[in-house]
Amino acid sequence: MVSPDAIRTVIGVIGNGTALVLFLSPVPTFIQIWKKKTVEQYSAVPYLATLLNCMMWVLYGLPLVHPHSMLVITINGTGMLIELTYVALFLTFSVGAARRRVLLLLVAEVAFVGGVAALVLSLAHTHDRRSMVVGILCVLFGTGMYAAPLSVMKMVIQTKSVEYMPLFLSVASLVNGICWTAYALIKFDLYITVSLLTFHTQ
Repeated sequence: MVSPDAIRTVIGVIGNGTALVLFLSPVPTFIQIWKKKTVEQYSAVPYLATLLNCMMWVLYGLPLVHPHSMLVITINGTGMLIELTYVALFLTFSVGAARRRVLLLLVAEVAFVGGVAALVLSLAHTHDRRSMVVGILCVLFGTGMYAAPLSVMKMVIQTKSVEYMPLFLSVASLVNGICWTAYALIKFDLYITVSLLTFHTQ
């Protein structure tokens, strides 16, 4: 009989695959940005929100915080690098105040995660406490990541065009959420579960 841990690992690997598809789904958008040498009306907010979310989940998955979370670290570490690439393209092809805003938000995010890591590792002395503090923050920023695409809804309504809110991105988000919900429920992880329930209610 297959053990729950084995099933969870398989689902986690599938979840990593769907999450990778999700992270890569904006590539066509950035190819257009590269070709046109401008970000047009695209917003950096969803990518900055996803970057912050990935950084927090990498911190959560560290052995010093929440042991045995390698699948969480691998996909979020990969996502972090991908999102950094997107943000770098925004910095390259945006101008003036828009570029400064993206840069300031990026610096603030890195400083925040670094500060959280330093405080948690120095002040919380058990895995449970570290997992609780970082897990709660992951839930909060996960909510921000899933809510960030709503920032383009006004543009979709105004322009009556879904160009700035690709269907593929929405579908990838749904499939990814289902996989990781199953992963979190097999060997119950409160913070992953709550974060994904937040996603399903957006």
